[in-house]
Amino acid sequence: MIPDLRAAFNAGYQPEQYRDLLTSLDLRSGTKIEFRVAETPVFLPKSMLDEIAQAGADLTFRLLDWPQYLASARGSIPPEFLVAGESRHPNFLTADFALVRAQNGNTQNGNVHAEHLVPRLVEIQAFPSVFAYQALLAQEYSSAFDLPKTLGTFLGGLNDEKFWRLFRETVLGKHAPENVVLTEVDPYHQKTLPDFLLTAKRLGITIVDITTLVPVGNKLHYRNATGKLIPIHRIYNRAIADEIIARKIELPFRLTDPWDVEWAGHPNWYFLISKYSVPWLAMPQKGVGTDSVVPPAVFLDDFLSGEGPDRLRAAGVEQPDDTGDETTYENLLLKPLFSFAGKGIQFAPRRAELIAIPEAERRNYLLQQRMHFIPTIETPHGLTQAEIRILYLWPDEGKLTAVIPLVRLGRGKMMGVDHNRNKEWVGASAAFWR
Repeated sequence: MIPDLRAAFNAGYQPEQYRDLLTSLDLRSGTKIEFRVAETPVFLPKSMLDEIAQAGADLTFRLLDWPQYLASARGSIPPEFLVAGESRHPNFLTADFALVRAQNGNTQNGNVHAEHLVPRLVEIQAFPSVFAYQALLAQEYSSAFDLPKTLGTFLGGLNDEKFWRLFRETVLGKHAPENVVLTEVDPYHQKTLPDFLLTAKRLGITIVDITTLVPVGNKLHYRNATGKLIPIHRIYNRAIADEIIARKIELPFRLTDPWDVEWAGHPNWYFLISKYSVPWLAMPQKGVGTDSVVPPAVFLDDFLSGEGPDRLRAAGVEQPDDTGDETTYENLLLKPLFSFAGKGIQFAPRRAELIAIPEAERRNYLLQQRMHFIPTIETPHGLTQAEIRILYLWPDEGKLTAVIPLVRLGRGKMMGVDHNRNKEWVGASAAFWR
């Protein structure tokens, strides 16, 4: 996307540099990286990254200032996951964007230039991502491929030192590292373990399986290396409700009880700012025109028994007039609202598949216009698509700050690293700007 940087990287690429990258990532993170790392970073105009980051922030503030939305989203939280002590705002946020062709975007020799691309929201989620690992990945790309020292990767006016300071403030709050834990379900067998280890090492906190927490009175505790019970003052929560439900895990404490503990990433925000917000953000609103970054979307129950089809057509999404069981909606994606890492997404669903979802569960799905990612990254294996995720930090007493971009490269329908395992020059990547 920055042609001279792209051309120089491709011309100078050596396979041994990539092997060195993978070796160093394993060594520095303290474990084997189990997901695919792309052979290349991407080089994006800073103006594009700033535009995408601002779009994610604007959408977030729109939701936070929308009482009707928040009330409806809160009603979607399963009763057993409605946690006490909700914070005033989320501490962590991710916003994923596709790059699609602008309506008037022209091409030359089949290539789409940056000025002819516009961002479109894929999803937004108030939940932590791999902050520590992404900072390391960018650093290792720069080292392995000897990238120009003038290139930046952090956003929000941050550098490496300022990023770690802000990350520390957001995770620890005002507490000593000994009393802060990173909780996850079976953390040492998660693909995100490299990020956990890097976070724990850098911040001095302990990684704890959430199923091993010990309640005593109104306090939660963990056992340190010697078996001593240590009181927990703050939880850096990485345990996903969807996984707890899917695995039928019974926690040793009730999440709904008023525990004397702070949450870095309060669990309620996982539901309050999530894919649930997309149909709301897609509704016509004053001041939001047809060039909105949000693609048309409706809830499944509204699509099957409400005004959803008409709203999609009004937004320009073509649909078949037939309503038979074999009718296929080629221009739509079916998404479960509270799944993670692309689980359960279905392209071009058939009407029979939509109707097969029980009525009581249909409110937990959305239908969204399928976006066609524009392949923009030139590689030895052809043009490749990029999905750009902006990672944000928001300390308890600070401001929302876009800190670093995360990139997924792919050449198939799905952009997640799990869906591009048997290809080259795809996978998890980082973005650099001049």
